[in-house]
Amino acid sequence: MQHTGSCLCGEVTFEVDGDFENFFLCHCERCRKDTGSAHAANLFSSTAQLRWLSGKENVKTFNFKSTGHIKSFCSVCGSALPNIQMDGTLLVIPAGCLDSDVPIKPQGHIYVANKANWDNELQNIPEFEQLPNEDNA
Repeated sequence: MQHTGSCLCGEVTFEVDGDFENFFLCHCERCRKDTGSAHAANLFSSTAQLRWLSGKENVKTFNFKSTGHIKSFCSVCGSALPNIQMDGTLLVIPAGCLDSDVPIKPQGHIYVANKANWDNELQNIPEFEQLPNEDNA
């Protein structure tokens, strides 16, 4: 299967050829910090191949204190991008950077012991098609 993706500003584009084996929502403190959100949403593949179509020179990679917690991002807009980990054996793709549909559903929440204190029962809060205004808040 072929997937396409890009950063927010469009400077970096890529293709992924192959299938994703796993899709996890990670609540660890490091993933919360590097996404600025409740969790990271990452796809994993040990067989898919990543090919940069444009902007490869704008891709920067950060390895937190050489721990293996790795984040690649666009140096222009800061958007999360795919990276290769575990000595080249694991492709990690932030699900939000894909432009094509994600073919699998998340398989689970991981590191929930580190979940943000405000990340509870989020399915129960109101949903809005766009930014709420006084008429629909």
